Amino acid sequence: MGSQVVQTLRQGVWASLTGGWYHDPHQNKFNNSCHLYLWLFFLSFPFFFLYFCALPPTTLALSIYCASVTAFFILIKMVNYRLHVMFDEGDIVAQNSVSDISKGVDKKSNCVAFAGPDDTSSQKRSKGRREAEERLTPEEAFSPNTDQSAPLLQREQRQQTHLDTADEGLPPSAGSEEESDEEADKKKEPTVDPNNNSSCPELIRQGEEQEEPEETYCSDEIAVVLVDNSGTSAHLDESDTVKIIITMSCDPQTCGCVGSLQEEDSLDESSDTTTQEKPSRKLYYKLKVFPGKWINILYDRLTLLALLDRNQDVKENMVAVFLAFLVAFLGFVLLNQGCFKDFWVFQFCLVIASCQYSLLKSVQPDAASPIHVMSVFHAHLYLNFLFFFLGFTYCFPISFLLGLLPQINTFFIYFLEQIDMHFFGGTAATGLCSAVYCIVRSLAVLTLLYGFCFGALKEPWDEQHIPALFSGFCALLVVLSYHLSRQSSDPSMLFSLIKSKLMPALGDSEAEEVDTDNVDPLPEKLKSSVKEILLSDLVVCTVASVLTFAVTASTVFLSLRPFVTIVLYALAATVGFVTHYLIPQLRKHHPWLWISHPVLKSKEYSQFEPTDDAQLMWFERLYVGLLSFEKYIVYPAIILSALTNDGFALSHRKSCDVLLMTVAGMKLLRTSFCNPSYQFVTLIFTIVFFEFDYSSASETFLLNFFLMSIVFHKLWDLLHKLHFIMVYIAPWQIAWGSAFHAFAQPFAVPHSAMLLLQTLITTLFYTPLSPFLGSAIFITSYPRPVKFWERNYNTKRIDNSNSRLVSQVDKETGCDDNNLNSIFYEYLTRSLQHSLCGDLLLGRWGNFSMGDCFILASDYLNALVHIVEVGNGLVTFQLRGLEFRGTYCQQREVEAITEGVEEDDGCCCCEPGHLPHLLSCNAAFNLRWLAWEVTTTKYLLEGYSISENNAATMLQVYDLRKLLITYYLKSIIYYLVINPKLQTWLKEQSMQEALQPYSKWHHIERDPAVFSVKIDEDYVHCLQGVTRASYCNVYLEWIQYCASKMEDPVDSDEDSPLVTLCFALSVLGRRALGTASHNMSNSLESFLYGFNTLFKGDFRIASKDEWVFADMDLLQKVVAPAVRMSLKLHQDHFTSLEETEEPAVLHEAISTYRSSLVICDESDPAWRRAVLSSRDTLLTLRHMVDDGTDEYKIIMLYKRYLSFKVIKINKECVRGLWAGQQQELIFLRNRNPERGSIQNSKQALRNMINSSCDQPLGYPMYVSPLTTSYMGTHKQMRNIWDGPLSLESIRTWLFSRWLRKDNLTSCNSGVNMEDVDCAVSSVSQNHNSITSQSVSMHLGRPRSSQTRHHSTGSEKIGGSHGLEVRDPASKTPNPQLLPGRCGLGCPPLWVSVLTAP
Repeated sequence: MGSQVVQTLRQGVWASLTGGWYHDPHQNKFNNSCHLYLWLFFLSFPFFFLYFCALPPTTLALSIYCASVTAFFILIKMVNYRLHVMFDEGDIVAQNSVSDISKGVDKKSNCVAFAGPDDTSSQKRSKGRREAEERLTPEEAFSPNTDQSAPLLQREQRQQTHLDTADEGLPPSAGSEEESDEEADKKKEPTVDPNNNSSCPELIRQGEEQEEPEETYCSDEIAVVLVDNSGTSAHLDESDTVKIIITMSCDPQTCGCVGSLQEEDSLDESSDTTTQEKPSRKLYYKLKVFPGKWINILYDRLTLLALLDRNQDVKENMVAVFLAFLVAFLGFVLLNQGCFKDFWVFQFCLVIASCQYSLLKSVQPDAASPIHVMSVFHAHLYLNFLFFFLGFTYCFPISFLLGLLPQINTFFIYFLEQIDMHFFGGTAATGLCSAVYCIVRSLAVLTLLYGFCFGALKEPWDEQHIPALFSGFCALLVVLSYHLSRQSSDPSMLFSLIKSKLMPALGDSEAEEVDTDNVDPLPEKLKSSVKEILLSDLVVCTVASVLTFAVTASTVFLSLRPFVTIVLYALAATVGFVTHYLIPQLRKHHPWLWISHPVLKSKEYSQFEPTDDAQLMWFERLYVGLLSFEKYIVYPAIILSALTNDGFALSHRKSCDVLLMTVAGMKLLRTSFCNPSYQFVTLIFTIVFFEFDYSSASETFLLNFFLMSIVFHKLWDLLHKLHFIMVYIAPWQIAWGSAFHAFAQPFAVPHSAMLLLQTLITTLFYTPLSPFLGSAIFITSYPRPVKFWERNYNTKRIDNSNSRLVSQVDKETGCDDNNLNSIFYEYLTRSLQHSLCGDLLLGRWGNFSMGDCFILASDYLNALVHIVEVGNGLVTFQLRGLEFRGTYCQQREVEAITEGVEEDDGCCCCEPGHLPHLLSCNAAFNLRWLAWEVTTTKYLLEGYSISENNAATMLQVYDLRKLLITYYLKSIIYYLVINPKLQTWLKEQSMQEALQPYSKWHHIERDPAVFSVKIDEDYVHCLQGVTRASYCNVYLEWIQYCASKMEDPVDSDEDSPLVTLCFALSVLGRRALGTASHNMSNSLESFLYGFNTLFKGDFRIASKDEWVFADMDLLQKVVAPAVRMSLKLHQDHFTSLEETEEPAVLHEAISTYRSSLVICDESDPAWRRAVLSSRDTLLTLRHMVDDGTDEYKIIMLYKRYLSFKVIKINKECVRGLWAGQQQELIFLRNRNPERGSIQNSKQALRNMINSSCDQPLGYPMYVSPLTTSYMGTHKQMRNIWDGPLSLESIRTWLFSRWLRKDNLTSCNSGVNMEDVDCAVSSVSQNHNSITSQSVSMHLGRPRSSQTRHHSTGSEKIGGSHGLEVRDPASKTPNPQLLPGRCGLGCPPLWVSVLTAP
């Protein structure tokens, strides 16, 4: 604990105050010294330049100061950038250690040696030096430093910097694996000096027992060795030694001196006298300085990253240099202006030093963000607030320490999002590009509307005549507000649709490059939904503009005032109260937290396991109707009435009022269209407050309503924060997770006033209020957008498509349970994408708004759904799936969610019971002190139910293993016979020659590690093996039956090539199983391991069976699917053993499973595709390794409707706990897995919320990308509205309703219409047997004859006349309009074919 506090003070508190500088004991002296001198330079340079140099505050002085800082930054950034480029692209060479390099130089080269005064022994002659460049092995090239004297240091350094390396996404610093052999051979050749004459004496190392072999070295190379050996160790310690060895190469004509420079502190005596020690090899990077000139750098990337932050490209470096220049410029100006005096001058220089230092080395990290981009953040906020809030600059270090300011991109998203929501009625942003797109879109629309409004109000007008321009402005306002409310804040899908329409050739070429099997269907579904919205808006906006123009031009709002406004206000209040308060309360699990069950129950409420989708109830239809009436008629009428009245009053006023009116109308309309859940409360309060309480402060109604909408938005946030605080710190239910919580509980009581002040401030700025270390002490965090998290984090499932082949062979890919089970949350996300928006609009989740958080809880799936954006007919959300088998704390909180309180009879300390259909007093009291509430108990979603069986139990007995082998061999025969290449294999000469031994009846397979009497049905005990005769005795009947089912007959007698191939494949399959089982098939563990290996598709083929490589389809399409099918057949034999023994039944079962069942390994990409494509049934074999247990589970998935509980959580509780985890783990570095902040707290669901954080803060099993759900994909909403309104749907409706009668009348001359009507009405559907009735109409006959027949496909009415009746098994929910023609050549006939029960 003490070391953690010291680390927090050093790397957290001190680093925040200094802008990032602190002493890191894990780094070497060189890095720490550079950091210290850099920070001192930035701190003292303004003092030195302005006060010691005493330069006058002129433009020349400003230019000198700014130029000096800029040049300094340019130099450092250039060197840093060039070194990283060298690590990425440079060549690697190997040289000996420092002691060997400093032995001497070639006797034929001109050289000068400089040594420290304490090392006179090094000033001796040597006949040569070792080769400078040698060939590297891959192992040596991978490591940045191969010094053998400090192996422990290397391990520590790699562990500490592994995360940074992964974050940077850098390749290994070594590059010898990429070098060609020719380049390596060139490196091995010694560099020979063409000038053999040399005047330099030979330097001989003192104490050298054996002279090194003489090698030539280029005379024009310079070796510079800087050694700092201040310690007393005999060996070089890499943490205390800085070695920069530079070898410069030039042309032979310009040969110069070659020297070796050492610092005054030389190596120890022991280092000089170690004659038997082998020199260690060092890795050097070639840094090209000029053409033909290069230097060798003994350095590595990890040390450089610890020294300076890396800027990825030239643009980032340019921005950093520019920001440093601006900081220097503004700092110099403010100091010369005399804005700071005495001590505050030093404090301001400290701020300057912090800003400039953070551009080179960011704080690691600060309380604001887990992302290391604080450099831009510091400088940008400094520049933005420097001139306008000079006093604020004093608080920069404290603000950074407490984490009150976000990083720059988060701040921009938050700032633009708040402006768009509160002033323009926009929705939440999903990123920086989204925020910029939304604000630009809103400003463009506002500019257009302002022009129309200003033109309409430029001249006065009377009550009897409203200018057409103003009516056009109102129509345009309604249309654009409606269209903006229907569009998502993420423009990527819209741009993708536009790109596909404008450049279809480019889109087709890109689509051809992608495999159709691996294409994700979700983007196309989203694109089609966006297309439907655009087509629908085209029609709706046209109709709405005409109606709006007509209503506003009719002067109804001016002529009938104030009667119209009073009626509209009363109507809005009544409809809003019923729609958003009364109906949701009656549908809750505990209405008003007093009633024990819902008053308005769904049909599924009383069902134990619903098998069908949720039924549409009458109150849901009523809710949708009232909601549509409210947001499409009532509120637009109120706003248009206010616009008309205010426009009439403002016709002589200034343009500023016109701008406010335009902004208010746009914001209120967009808000009403998107989510009017709380609009009626705001409207009622606006009327009461400004009409009765403070009428003197009232402006126009439109501005009053606009102002109150902003105020009420903050009041709802304040209410949520107060509720969260009161629930969290309630003393009778406090959950102390640690001793600190027990101390903080009474300590927080005297600071209630400060807590209230923090609550008000955080509400104003929309910032989370987080509990400090999970205790009762609350602190303010930095502002965040509705999305909350900076990164677009989403889980990437690991399978065979994105993992290395060696990991697939040596170990099971993604065998972690969380990785395997994440597919179920991914499928749940797809289900929500189809139904979430429609279910929200049907009121199945209760009232909702942006930022709300819900928990979906079922038997094994527990997911947190975060609603980010709420639009008109669309919802953007993110799902965070929790672990199946969670921790103890998670299980306790899940129990609190699932357990009911209906049986509670307590009232204080006694148990008097409760009234019928009501809760007890204790239960009602406890429900009111929870940060969550159950809104729905039976919410149905399409998902997969999981059933698992222990494979060890099913294969424990030898007879069961023998049965599995039997099914395995029978499946091989089946897949071989149905393969279209069978005829080719039977006729191929090379394969027949390889299978010649298997055609002999006396051939015996005697491998005791493969064949055994215990597991092989065809094993001959007396022969100790398997023969062709014994194989035919067991499997010949099955071979002949499968062959009889073929379209082309194949010879299948005992001596046929087919039997030979089947026998050979059976031997190969069993031998592959024995090899995978390590030749220990008799052991259950080994047998399961081998079978699981084959199930994954890993076949180790013995040399005897290499004939199978003639065609790999024999393994991929015969043996591999046979392994998987045998597992399913083995599952079935427990329920129908007698049936599977019959060849006909077995053949039919395999054929059925081939088409209806997906059997594959979970790491196979086909498994994910099958799940996401909603296949009905799936089977797999899972190897589970957890807590020392090694189990094999047979997993079966069945698609059905899963029942979830929907729990709504206080969104401020979620934001506060997330912010607290981010500060605790990143800034305070509390990595204790049992820390108090994640202990269970049933009243706040603390563990479930904290575990849903982004990794590494939390440990969610799956985090989905931001997904948008559209109303048009919901089946029941499409039934209510008959699909999206478009030109095509209107044309279809006109044909079906109006033209049907005319067409039927025109055909009456040739056909009796009464018979046609009777025939059509007689078409019925039988659900028990796939049977339908057809109607035929014959030419020239006065009456049509009815014919009944059985069919499994489509049926035709009238023979070939094109009138088609859908198959009864069709899933089309609506009556089909089917085209046809009569016998007289009349126009197309549309007949409504209905299905009768």
